[in-house]
Amino acid sequence: MKAIWNNQVIAESNETKVIENNHYFPPSSIKKEYYKESNTQTNCPWKGIASYYTLEVDGSQNKDAAWYYPDTKHAAKEIEGYVAFWKGVTISE
Repeated sequence: MKAIWNNQVIAESNETKVIENNHYFPPSSIKKEYYKESNTQTNCPWKGIASYYTLEVDGSQNKDAAWYYPDTKHAAKEIEGYVAFWKGVTISE
């Protein structure tokens, strides 16, 4: 699977995990040069507290377009540290 934003592959892996129709990419599969830490956090009742990245590709930013759970609750341990996307990021094979 590939995550693409602004015509750039920002993550690529054959080992994604699908939870609630979102592909979660292993941390080792993201291209870190396109990710900036964000202070945004949200809470999921069963996964825990999500942290976000702002994507930056070719001078364009997509605020909080990627999220991950650095320390999940027990039910979501399989995606701990994995990264998912929204806000116009395309997921394709």
